[in-house]
Amino acid sequence: MVGISRIRSFDGYRRLRDGLTGTTLFSLLNRNLATGLRMDHSPLFNWLKKAIDSNASDLYLVSGYPPVQRLHGKLTPIAEEEVLTSKTLTQSLEPIWSEVQRGKFASELNLDYAAEVEIDDKPCRFRVNIFQSYGSVGACLRVIPDRIPDFSWSSFPKELAVRLGAFSNGLVLFTGVTGSGKSTSLAMIVELLNQKSGYRILTIEDPIEYRFGCISHSMVSQREVGRDVSSFADGLRYGLRQDPDVILVGEIRDIETARMALSAAETGHLVFSTLHTRDAKGSISRYADFFPQQHQTEVRSQLASGVRAVICQRLLPSNIDGEKQELALEIMFNVPAIGAAIRIGKLESIDNYIVTGRADGMISMDESIKRLLANNRITRATAESFISDRTLLSNIV
Repeated sequence: MVGISRIRSFDGYRRLRDGLTGTTLFSLLNRNLATGLRMDHSPLFNWLKKAIDSNASDLYLVSGYPPVQRLHGKLTPIAEEEVLTSKTLTQSLEPIWSEVQRGKFASELNLDYAAEVEIDDKPCRFRVNIFQSYGSVGACLRVIPDRIPDFSWSSFPKELAVRLGAFSNGLVLFTGVTGSGKSTSLAMIVELLNQKSGYRILTIEDPIEYRFGCISHSMVSQREVGRDVSSFADGLRYGLRQDPDVILVGEIRDIETARMALSAAETGHLVFSTLHTRDAKGSISRYADFFPQQHQTEVRSQLASGVRAVICQRLLPSNIDGEKQELALEIMFNVPAIGAAIRIGKLESIDNYIVTGRADGMISMDESIKRLLANNRITRATAESFISDRTLLSNIV
């Protein structure tokens, strides 16, 4: 049974920019963040509770479909739930967003934010995306775990996290499709540095997902795009005045963010960020492509000296039904040969350097998938679906 629940949705920044006084803004935020709502019979809260109880990663609400959750990578309709209509879906979403957010959605037809919902007296956080599809509102709500996972659970190698966190400066990129665990891996690395102490850490996120605790002799400032700062680029620009040692940029989406991240990496900061690319080679190419062609030679030269590592992630279905997905990694470190290839634009040679760079801690995605199959953690069918060179699997029975 879902008990008395409370929504905390993060907004108000637009009204501040439009000239609200501090007192008026406080009243607005107090109303939006702290108003208790009785939701004992709300369909939305029942769906969220079922998603949490079943360890689902996402809840999808789309007109014409029943509520659907993603469980270990598979789409699974919530049992005994009816198909959603545009009207019932709109009504179901009413509690999860404020008047200000509805106004923003009306003008942009998309909305991203984080929401905190108290279910059975336990605060549960969700990353919310509300969108319009064929004239009807829809939503995707991603469950944010209440604690940062540990390395053994995630299968991300702790020794790799330690090595990445040991860089004194430079740019470390995490790549992969949406839902491949990039945010989780980065949160574990940031928490590792936080626990180690001695670091001033700044994160710029859209929205804030994991929260970092207060540790003696460390300091973490988390800024949310839209609530605390207007953009990733502004977060970086003003963040450099806050004396950070480590900066986490949730995603590089545009030329200004790409420029600021690279500049910060070159000026003595350790910068972590993400891109939506399939492999390490593609990440370097994508980064350079943010810039006009006449500047790409200069940018590649900066990347050749500024990039420290590129980590590409994929989550593959487990061999055991009902178990969490298995993590496959491509790991690239910027050794001299790779740096030279980036500088002169011979990016196609990066794949070969990764394959031959095992002694430097590198591994290709194909080799990672092969190892998962050899260790009986994924099926052959899964391996063949994701690997680019199936001949690598020929000697695995």
